[in-house]
Amino acid sequence: MKQFSVQMIDTSISSHWWKEIIEHFIRVGDIYEIRCWREETSEIEQASLYGTAVDDKFEVSIKGTVTKELLEKLLTEEPTDKSIYNKMTKYLTIHVRNDLCDIWSEHYGTEMVINITSDTDIDFFKQVMGQYSESFRIGIC
Repeated sequence: MKQFSVQMIDTSISSHWWKEIIEHFIRVGDIYEIRCWREETSEIEQASLYGTAVDDKFEVSIKGTVTKELLEKLLTEEPTDKSIYNKMTKYLTIHVRNDLCDIWSEHYGTEMVINITSDTDIDFFKQVMGQYSESFRIGIC
């Protein structure tokens, strides 16, 4: 197993890299948690269609099981609010753990920590991220 810490440094990059990673590692039936700031009412409402929301003082945590519809939305939707961040996703945090990985997509997808189990999946991750070597800082543990 290897852990990769990814920080986006090119604020103009598209979300293609993020969607490739999500499509490869997240599957229908996986347990997920999405975290939103309390004031992100639209995002909370949309994520709550696929899970149960719990108010956690400053954030709202939505937990559930990845459905085909949720995965499709993650892979196709483009955030419209990019005034502060070049967001890869509209959700502050997405966490999924399965037999392939333990993935934390943070700060609207601009940062990621992923523990990858198999050498094949590690190679896939390196291949995807290698295409964007100038756009990210990547740490490996």
